[in-house]
Amino acid sequence: MKNVSSLLLVTVLICLQRVAAELPTIDLRIEQLTSGAKHHFFGYIGQCQTIPWNASGRFVLGLEIDRIDRLPTPEEFATVILVDTHHDNTIIRLDKCHAWNPQQGTMFYWNPLSPETQFFFNDRDIETGKVFTVLYDIEKKQRVREYKFNDTPIGNGGVAADGSAFLAINYGRLARLRLVTGYPEALDFSRDDIAPENDGIFIVDVRTGKKRLLVSYRQLDAKLRELKPALDHTGLFINHTLWNRDSDRVYFFARAGWSKTMKDKGDKVNTPCSINSDGTELTLHETFIGGHPEWKSGHELIGSKKAIDETTGRKTERQVIYDIDKKKIVGQLGDATIFPKPEGDISLSPDGEWFVNGYQLSKETPKNYYSVYRMSDGAFVRSKGMDKGSYSGNIRIDGAPRWNRSSDAILVPGLAENKTRQMFVIRVTTR
Repeated sequence: MKNVSSLLLVTVLICLQRVAAELPTIDLRIEQLTSGAKHHFFGYIGQCQTIPWNASGRFVLGLEIDRIDRLPTPEEFATVILVDTHHDNTIIRLDKCHAWNPQQGTMFYWNPLSPETQFFFNDRDIETGKVFTVLYDIEKKQRVREYKFNDTPIGNGGVAADGSAFLAINYGRLARLRLVTGYPEALDFSRDDIAPENDGIFIVDVRTGKKRLLVSYRQLDAKLRELKPALDHTGLFINHTLWNRDSDRVYFFARAGWSKTMKDKGDKVNTPCSINSDGTELTLHETFIGGHPEWKSGHELIGSKKAIDETTGRKTERQVIYDIDKKKIVGQLGDATIFPKPEGDISLSPDGEWFVNGYQLSKETPKNYYSVYRMSDGAFVRSKGMDKGSYSGNIRIDGAPRWNRSSDAILVPGLAENKTRQMFVIRVTTR
């Protein structure tokens, strides 16, 4: 009987080894994309499906700057560049931009209606401080349109996947109420009102250039007071305007009390909200899934949620799936072994097959790590740490992973050997 059991155990082990050998292995290879004495970066993760590569995959968008040790003054420009991956990653300098910061960049987005040659970025009139959005064409080597609104100077906050429109917000208000989210000293046209009726999230039609107010701060203030009548804040602002992949729903955060310079901050507000792109069904969500969510498919989001481990009784954090229609968590990705910091910067690949979480393990270890996870079977691999230096606060270098269009490469930031900030690519392969 003992021999039979031993034989059975050996047989099982052999079978498991064969299965493991047949399973594809995920490999990561890191390449430095840009170099030199100047700094090069793409920036923010705050838009769904923000892809740095153009349609053919030849060009990668980026900014070139002289220094990253402080926020820029309004007069300091960043150079808008293309990295030509077909010609030894040559840098092509196209234009100048006055609406940017080291953490956020300038809200780059290739035009979904012309993704090979056209992209959006934000700019500012340095005399008036008014922010606006630019549509640039790399074949014509010029700006083909500027979306300017003198009464409500706003900039791109997220382009619809169908290319019909972009969300737009007041970056002057953001800079005043939470500096890292806006452009320093940009004009804030609604600064005199803590919940203005003429400011909020706008939708700008790409073809006609016409704007409409999707949701106002006044509406949000009224909704918030339904839940907390005694709310006493010093000014609402909106962060992370995320348009879903079907272009019919927007998820965002209504916030207040985040300024580090204001003596009277009032009550702190950090409320997740959703709304249909036609302006209906404004909803405030009680379930908070972290400050860096990403759209999955339909009306589901991927985020993070704190929980208590039933076995150990310790507090844990999970990478979860949240249904905004049902207003509840409906699933989970991996576990703490795979995602030790679920609240990190996250991104789902365009084909929906791959998910990446970028995070820092500790303040004592200034490096960004990336967990790359296959949605179909839960297989994963973790990258080595990418040096991010001691930059923190308003000039921090977040993980900010962005997929390419073929879902097999991720653009990430890091410090090169000469300590300049550069763009790197993580190649994802299976064998």
